[in-house]
Amino acid sequence: MSRDIGFVMDPLAGITPRKDSTLAMMLAAQRRGWRIHEIHPADLAMRDSKVSARMRTVTVHDDETHWHDVTDVVDAPMTSLDAIMMRKDPPFDMDYIYATYLLEQVEAAGVPVFNRPRALRDANEKLFTAWFPQCCPPTLVTARHESLRAFIAEQGETIVKPLDGMGGTGVFRVNPQDPNINSVLETLTHRYRRAIMAQTWIPAIREGDKRILLIDGEPLDHCLARVASAGETRANLAAGGGYHTQPLDAADRWICEQVGPTLRERGLTFVGLDVIGDRLTEINVTSPTCIREIARGAGLDAAERLMDAVAARWSAGA
Repeated sequence: MSRDIGFVMDPLAGITPRKDSTLAMMLAAQRRGWRIHEIHPADLAMRDSKVSARMRTVTVHDDETHWHDVTDVVDAPMTSLDAIMMRKDPPFDMDYIYATYLLEQVEAAGVPVFNRPRALRDANEKLFTAWFPQCCPPTLVTARHESLRAFIAEQGETIVKPLDGMGGTGVFRVNPQDPNINSVLETLTHRYRRAIMAQTWIPAIREGDKRILLIDGEPLDHCLARVASAGETRANLAAGGGYHTQPLDAADRWICEQVGPTLRERGLTFVGLDVIGDRLTEINVTSPTCIREIARGAGLDAAERLMDAVAARWSAGA
């Protein structure tokens, strides 16, 4: 049966196809015969509670030099779609939040949205870890200078980072003797007006910052271990880190067991956990990545499994 699936995303023309997880999803949907529509958040509109958008119907290709063709552009109701994938990258700003309000109207009209708009608003990728303290390293969230300095003095090597960053942006490793510590904290907190997160530095980062992908609360059997390059603290791929795939260990599976049921309950269908050693550090819900790297390294296609979950929603009549 032919279906129409919309991807709310940054412009498809600007992606890096070899590593783009949204393109992997589009390819998986297209293999099923579904029609693919690219939608930019700025092209969403609402009139009297009815949401529409400018939609670019696309054909996608697994080709690093020519990965899509636009075959049609129409203005149409969002209810003309059978499903919507919300894949807009951070920043998680007010424009992002406004988009989730519009998508929530579409969801209320009967179109499933992955991930659920309300859950995207509620589950800040840094702060959502607070629901699972048993899984996390010692963590402080505050804008207060004296509290941050006391935490760093207590913990020693510490990671400090903004609550709205992605790809390792704004992440610093500091210690009580760091001569730049006041400048770092002042900059991140906007002169102590904005809360940031501080977490104990975990030495196991040398072995990799693991990205574990979960679909409907169930993890893939392999994860991606991202390893920092020489002289770099951050292991993010966007910061130049290397990577390899590896099987989940017992601690990884225990963390997934702790987190998975809550993800399912909230409608967070596709999620990426960041795990260092045996500690959970972030829960990525907006536009988790690493589908393509895990597929190449371990032969596990998360995009296909995600499209299975989308089709299951239709079968269930959701």
